[in-house]
Amino acid sequence: MSSAPLAARLSIPSGPLFFPVTAYDRDGAIDLDVYREHVRRGVEAGAAAVFACCGTGEFHALTPEEFQDCVRAAVEETAGRVPVVAGAGYGTALAVRYARLAEEAGADGLLAMPPYLVVAGQEGLLRHYTELAGATSLDIVVYQRDNAVFTPETVVALARTEGVIGFKDGTGDLDLMQRIVSAVRSEVPGEFLYFNGLPTAELTGLAYRGIGITLYSSAVFCFAPEIALAFHRAFGSGDDDTVNRLLDGFYRPLVELRAQGRGYAVSLVKAGVRLRGLDVGEVRPPLHEPSEDHLKQLAQLIERGHALLEEAK
Repeated sequence: MSSAPLAARLSIPSGPLFFPVTAYDRDGAIDLDVYREHVRRGVEAGAAAVFACCGTGEFHALTPEEFQDCVRAAVEETAGRVPVVAGAGYGTALAVRYARLAEEAGADGLLAMPPYLVVAGQEGLLRHYTELAGATSLDIVVYQRDNAVFTPETVVALARTEGVIGFKDGTGDLDLMQRIVSAVRSEVPGEFLYFNGLPTAELTGLAYRGIGITLYSSAVFCFAPEIALAFHRAFGSGDDDTVNRLLDGFYRPLVELRAQGRGYAVSLVKAGVRLRGLDVGEVRPPLHEPSEDHLKQLAQLIERGHALLEEAK
């Protein structure tokens, strides 16, 4: 088990950052045995970290008890080989509760998702995340998306907050992100981590790399780890020919398919895991399953992605 700080373990990942789906049985209850297998397969395939019960893991659909059971299962299955980062969200009081549940379950850190529903000003957002950081010993990565979009000045304040080690962007606003990176670099000494957190982040990896952001989350790793690993290796080594071949032949068509349905950033990924032979169940409402035609297209895309890997040999 590594005793290195979370920031050090995430800063130069040996493989993709893995966001496992949450497994349900036929009755819709949590299936911890299948979930454990999903996590175990991901770690054995080369994941550098496990982000449990986050967006792809349907954090929004889990009870606090289910959340803690899944985080604990992820911690036990990784056995210290890679860090486990758990989701935390909703209003401040509930975010603190989830943080403490994750801490009790043995997590190494938190991905702090946007507060529920409200569109808050910068002062309120800063207070929310600083109160969360002050209530837990876990290191925190703040997730920018939807109703939690930050000015560079607010991110500077977050970077100065003890326990906040990084910032994940899910907006795709590169102008804003360049200004954030510049402001933090100019005003806060030391390392601060940035992550590309867009759905199917590989598609925008080259653009984010242009402003110095190379860390990213990989939903594809859930169902096609071979493809995700090949992309990660090529991206990290500067093999842009391979990167572009996978972008053109696999990732761009996947993103276009994902755009065909609301919630497909989760339900299409979960369907992909089932297609690869692990029955993780369906998504919980209000998400819905992909259509039969879209499932066929996904299966064809996975096959095409593997063919691209064979062509490169």
